[in-house]
Amino acid sequence: KKSEQELKDEEMELFTKYYMEWKGGKKSDNVSYANIPRFYYRLPAEDEILLQKLREESRAVFLQRKSRELLDNEELQNLWFLLDKHQTSPMIGEEAMINYENFLKVGEKAGPKCKQFFTAKIFAKLLHNDPYGRISIMQFFNYVMRKG
Repeated sequence: KKSEQELKDEEMELFTKYYMEWKGGKKSDNVSYANIPRFYYRLPAEDEILLQKLREESRAVFLQRKSRELLDNEELQNLWFLLDKHQTSPMIGEEAMINYENFLKVGEKAGPKCKQFFTAKIFAKLLHNDPYGRISIMQFFNYVMRKG
């Protein structure tokens, strides 16, 4: 007579066998499984001090890299100056506006950190019902400050 564990093992073995036949082959036959990258790594346990230190250090390096990508105060002031210099008339009330052509000119002059913000997609996202096809300089600047 078989024990309960042996019955469960046998059941699992049969299930796997029939499932693989139904699916059309064994898992190892499909080479695409080898190409799928690992995306989850368990957190280190309390007694794995070296792994914890490695995780902390890699997080610190990641945050430093992200911090270097952010615009500092001087770069933000320069961006505002360029936007203000290249505004496109007429103003809407007190709101300064900029067209796409001048938007691209500012993007060229603003520097490499700002380049990511001067895309057609972002311009279109901020474009509202302006009859001249312009965006608000203030809205764009606020967008950069939020995202950057």
